[in-house]
Order: sequence, then structure tokens, then C-alpha cells
Amino acid sequence: MTPESLSTTPRPRRPRPQVVSLTPAAAERVRDIIARSETPLAGLRVGVKNGGCAGQEYVLDYASDIGPLDEVVNDQGVTVLVEPSAVLFLLGTVIDYEVTRLSSKFVFRNPNQTDACGCGESVTIQPAAAPDA
Repeated sequence: MTPESLSTTPRPRRPRPQVVSLTPAAAERVRDIIARSETPLAGLRVGVKNGGCAGQEYVLDYASDIGPLDEVVNDQGVTVLVEPSAVLFLLGTVIDYEVTRLSSKFVFRNPNQTDACGCGESVTIQPAAAPDA
């Protein structure tokens, strides 16, 4: 058998799960932030960094451009750019925006989060496991 005699049939790829999603409140707040920006923004950059007493912290920042390895999520008219190193930590996360009498903040509902510190600033996150084929 020669390599030329082998034919391959491309098999359909499984749809990729969306890394993060936004609640309507979070999408509205991000759209408002982007609309008020003095410089053009590509979207909201989301990541995870080491730090805090529980070991990791969520990071939100303005994104002026899309990085070559960013995971691009379009949800409810908002572009969210997930840092490549954070994809497995954030897989399945819902980002919400909550307003209380004393504060307003983005809240991460992450199925991979296993612990959080008492002050709520840092978390412990386990990378998502690969799905069974």
C-alpha cells in the first residue's frame, strides 16, 4: 500500500464548547463600558492569574486588539477574548454582573472552581477534564 492509495474521508468535527458565556446583565454592562471608552476596543479580555490566598484570581481587562491565540467568544453582541492559558480553567463559566446596595461587580460562576477565600478575591480552579470521545 502506498500513501497515494490511501484515501481519507474527513470526519465531521465535534462542535467546540463555548468557553464562557454572559448573562444579560453582564452583556449590557460590557456593552456600556465599551461604548464609553475613549479608544476603540476589540472587546473584554478575561483570564486567570496566580495570586491571592486561594491561589488564583480572575482577571478582566479592556482589549484593544485580538491576540493570535485568544479564544474569541461572541455572546449577546459582546466580544470576549479568553487568554489562551485560561481556557481550560474557564471552560463552562458564566459571567454575571451583580449590583447590590454596597457594590457592583462581575461575578464568575465557574464549574471548575473548587474553593474560594473568605474575602472572595481569590479562588482555586482545576482545569476542565477532556471530554470522553
